[in-house]
Amino acid sequence: MPFSVAMIALSTQLVVAVADGVPAFDMARSCKLDLAATSGLSDTQSLRACIRDEQGARKQLAQRWSTFPASSKAECIPQESIGGTPSYVSLQTCLQMNQWDK
Repeated sequence: MPFSVAMIALSTQLVVAVADGVPAFDMARSCKLDLAATSGLSDTQSLRACIRDEQGARKQLAQRWSTFPASSKAECIPQESIGGTPSYVSLQTCLQMNQWDK
């Protein structure tokens, strides 16, 4: 049983550390992978638009980060790691949807 308590304490600290600031995503990599998956081609204009959207979403997240509950951050941030192409647009959507549910 002591092992379980230690694991809970550790995971709680990790969640708090993750939720302290907007996570750092490699926008260019994510956009390139998304474009390759959807079209199979490299379109420079689409890549620029994707990066511009991601930068805008990250800026908005940074401005509103403290308004999102830690529980929503703890749920949404790990979801962005699934599939290997994290997105600020998707993270923002997840956090906003969690606010609407409450």
